Amino acid sequence: MRLLLVEDEFNIARPLIRALEAQGHLVRHAPDLTRARALFLEFEPDLMLLDVRLPESEDGGFLLAREARKAGYTGPILFMTARDALEDRVMGLDEGADDYVVKPFDLPELLARVRALLRRVHEVRSSVLVHGTLEMDLTRRSVKHQGTLVELSSREYALLERFMMSPSRIYRPEELVDLVWGEEASDAGVVKVYVHHLRSKLAPQVIKTVSGGYRLGLEEV
Repeated sequence: MRLLLVEDEFNIARPLIRALEAQGHLVRHAPDLTRARALFLEFEPDLMLLDVRLPESEDGGFLLAREARKAGYTGPILFMTARDALEDRVMGLDEGADDYVVKPFDLPELLARVRALLRRVHEVRSSVLVHGTLEMDLTRRSVKHQGTLVELSSREYALLERFMMSPSRIYRPEELVDLVWGEEASDAGVVKVYVHHLRSKLAPQVIKTVSGGYRLGLEEV
């Protein structure tokens, strides 16, 4: 897993980096808010461990978490801070934190908390279908193409979901009418219309027209 550690105290960062890397994680370290913002965009972390007080701001970690959530980041965020007041904990949770550890902390406990958060990431990812440049999140009912979120109607999503669940299967238009529209549509021509919608919103080759019907396009990677 890719972890972003934002901590300006090197005596805390160094042993933590070693311990996380020993568990097989790829870790990037930022000692300040400026570097953290750059790494967040470049590294695309699976989990972030954030110190709250950073050189640029007393609330630098809170600020970064707020920016990340507004940018669509859904991974776990764990705050590490000496600020143990109730209002600080509440603020951290309000800014999108999944966990909050008060310094000084025991390293084994922190590593256990990281493992628990990453288990949740794994569980969520098990509900994500990926094919080529397409990514479908079955839990959130969202679709991304080349990393960009694409808004689909409920019918468009349902149609694409059929193709994503069985990427090598060829569907006859009549089958898709039964599976997606049921009794609400009797004309197989509706499939052609919605395939056109998906091609317009995602990519021309997202659904291939083949002998016998349609199948998912975009070569798998």
